[in-house]
Amino acid sequence: MIVDILKNVWYLCAVSYFLEIELMKKIYLLSAVAAGVLALSTNANAYDSTGCGLGSMAWRGQSGIIPQVLAVTTNQWLPTQTFGITTGTSGCDPNGRITGGTGRMLLAFLENNMEQFAYDAAQGNGETIKTVAGILNVDENTLAVKIQDNFGVLFASNDVDAVDLTLAVMQIAKA
Repeated sequence: MIVDILKNVWYLCAVSYFLEIELMKKIYLLSAVAAGVLALSTNANAYDSTGCGLGSMAWRGQSGIIPQVLAVTTNQWLPTQTFGITTGTSGCDPNGRITGGTGRMLLAFLENNMEQFAYDAAQGNGETIKTVAGILNVDENTLAVKIQDNFGVLFASNDVDAVDLTLAVMQIAKA
């Protein structure tokens, strides 16, 4: 009698254990799929809020909470951010300054001043170029020459997007 009871208890424990494992597998799989869908369903630029490093480069072009968390988490798990700052790799600049969102400030400025910036860029001088140089902390005259020389690249069509213009201006300023 006791042997039968022990067998039944053991059987119930074993079945319960295996059901619990199967349930956990399904939960993990569903969580991974949901995270993947959320991560792939966003776009734009998360670079400013996460800094430089492998995580920022891997998730560049994404927006939203999930890509930012993944970028920061990747930067924390892998020591590439410190290595990148030291060596100038992974999108890091060893001589860079802590900007607090320079790209966002530049984007906000250019979104509101696209026409005047285009005019000033064609002329090679003007208040918008002075302001952009101040935001980017670069020499105003050097930036004015670079922007005028690259006017055709910056304004390749009449439908220039402020995000694309911001990224191009930042690249030109770094060159």
